[in-house]
Amino acid sequence: MTFDPSISIAVLGGGQLGRMMIQSAMNLNLEISCMDPDPNAPCKNLASHFVNGDITNYDEVLAFGDVHDVITVEIENVNVEALEELERRGKKVFPQPRVLRTIKDKGLQKEFYLEHDIPTSEFVFIHSKEDLKDYTDLLPAANKLRTEGYDGRGVQIIKTEADLNKGFDAPSILEKFVDYAKEISVIVARNEKGEISTFPVVELEYHPEQNLVEFLFSPSEIDATIRANARKLAEKVITAFDMVGLLAVEMFVMKDGSLMVNECAPRTHNSGHHTIEGNITSQFEQHIRAILNLPLGNTDTKGSAVMINLLGHPDHAGTAKYQGIDEAMNITGMHVHLYGKKITKPFRKMGHVTLVGQDLQKLKETARSLKESIKIIA
Repeated sequence: MTFDPSISIAVLGGGQLGRMMIQSAMNLNLEISCMDPDPNAPCKNLASHFVNGDITNYDEVLAFGDVHDVITVEIENVNVEALEELERRGKKVFPQPRVLRTIKDKGLQKEFYLEHDIPTSEFVFIHSKEDLKDYTDLLPAANKLRTEGYDGRGVQIIKTEADLNKGFDAPSILEKFVDYAKEISVIVARNEKGEISTFPVVELEYHPEQNLVEFLFSPSEIDATIRANARKLAEKVITAFDMVGLLAVEMFVMKDGSLMVNECAPRTHNSGHHTIEGNITSQFEQHIRAILNLPLGNTDTKGSAVMINLLGHPDHAGTAKYQGIDEAMNITGMHVHLYGKKITKPFRKMGHVTLVGQDLQKLKETARSLKESIKIIA
């Protein structure tokens, strides 16, 4: 097989995930075009061709994708109907539109798990805020918008009946809390040949208020049997979807050691950023390998890694400035990734820091210190 780097790749979405995908694609002499509604999206100055357009608009997505060979996404909220038409026209669209249609709707996603015997938490469909009153027996629970929720948005925690007014007056699901021990993530890739490769399991620690990943720890410190089962479960999920591309599968580890799928994302993911420095193959390179039907890369870790999300300061909005970055650069094994966003907002994802080394406990201590010292202000 001869590798042809002139293949034309289109990405719907121009955020930080697309930006890091482009950085990886450059190593293979691949050119990537991006479309995003933000004229100053992070991909703007790195993409070989950037289109300022609406990725939810049928005509705009169709026109953008029709001049490319392979179309992929870095966000789920795209026009699936246009992608289906592009697929009918013979374009390679990965993940496949039918997969996106299911995963972008949290209700359909949960039903999919039930249909394919994939363990997940108890849930009910909610049509309006009034419906919540009928399901107080499920509390405490999470009320999640069925579509357009991301980065902690579109989720409300309903602990008691007094919190019902926080619920969404829109199509959503009410998902019963489960008594879990840890939250983990497994990223799995699959190419057109059906080859599957999983990344080692990582542990996630979330911001207590914003439902955003605050820290990521690799490798996970859970039992080896649970780790193996988690990787098998991720393989089961991507196989059930018959999906080509990269899939991030977020799971709960229950106190008895069993596993439950929380939700998944059919793209590169926040829980895989550490792989750029921490693993032999990064998630971004793996995604490119998968959608181009290339051999999947080795996912072994190079050592231990901790990732910290850099979020906009809660009291600042405006042109971004970074406090504490220069001091952090004195730390051996510290890698800064800033996403090219000129404007900071409260809790906006502005970048991440990855610490790599051999002693995970020391890396955790350093990471918690950095979290306090690095501030993104205006």
